[in-house]
Amino acid sequence: MELETMRPNPVWDADSYEDAVDTFEAIADDIVVKVWGGDWCKDCRSQLPDFGAALDAAGVDNVEHYPVEKEDDGSKTGPKVDEYGIELIPTVVVENADTGEELARFVEEEDAPIAVYLAEQLETRTV
Repeated sequence: MELETMRPNPVWDADSYEDAVDTFEAIADDIVVKVWGGDWCKDCRSQLPDFGAALDAAGVDNVEHYPVEKEDDGSKTGPKVDEYGIELIPTVVVENADTGEELARFVEEEDAPIAVYLAEQLETRTV
């Protein structure tokens, strides 16, 4: 099941995020991007469409969507939530496509846009 919130924002300006797009474009074939979110989630609705547009602009096709639900106690449930320690959404994990090694992680509370935050982490890594 795909997250509606990952549909690219049609008015997102790739030129404003050229460095982030270039970083993702350079490694597009070597990574898997795993996205945990919920279409019901305000933060996901505000952050994921721009991230979807960034991935689209960079030609990143290997994106896995993990829809998350919230229990009455606030805990999150969904595919691989426990395995990846997902507590806040959106959470995005970038892994090496061959080895599965985690290369970068964005969690809802970061101060930068998802694509920018992850690109900064990925620039210091060898994929």
